[in-house]
Amino acid sequence: MAVRMYQLTVDTHDLPSLARFWCAVLDWKVLFEDEEEIVIGADASALPGMCFVPVPDAKTVKTRLHIDLAPDDQDAEVERILGLGARRVDIGQGETTWVVLADPEGNEFCVLSPKNSLVD
Repeated sequence: MAVRMYQLTVDTHDLPSLARFWCAVLDWKVLFEDEEEIVIGADASALPGMCFVPVPDAKTVKTRLHIDLAPDDQDAEVERILGLGARRVDIGQGETTWVVLADPEGNEFCVLSPKNSLVD
C-alpha cells in the first residue's frame, strides 16, 4: 500500500488534559510530549495514533470529522466514558443506534453498538 492513516490531529486548549482523557478512553498511552504536541497511541509502532496540538481559538461549530468507537457493551462504555469527563450532546441525531458524546473540549464522537467489521 502506498499510503496509510498515520494519526488524527486534534486542536486543543489544554494538551495534557485532553490527551490523557483520550488515553483513558482508548486505553492508550502518551508516546511523546512537549509544549507543542502530545502524541498518544496503543504503542509507538501501532498506527494510527492521535496528536494533540495547541490552538488559541475555541471550537464554535459541530465537528466535521469525528471518532466512532465500537465497544463490546455500548451502555457500559458510555457510562465509563461519561465518568472520565465526557458529556452527552444532541446534534440533531434523533433516535439512533449510537450515542453522541463530547470530550471535555466539546469535540463530538460516537459510541456505536458492537461491530465486527467496517460494514456491520
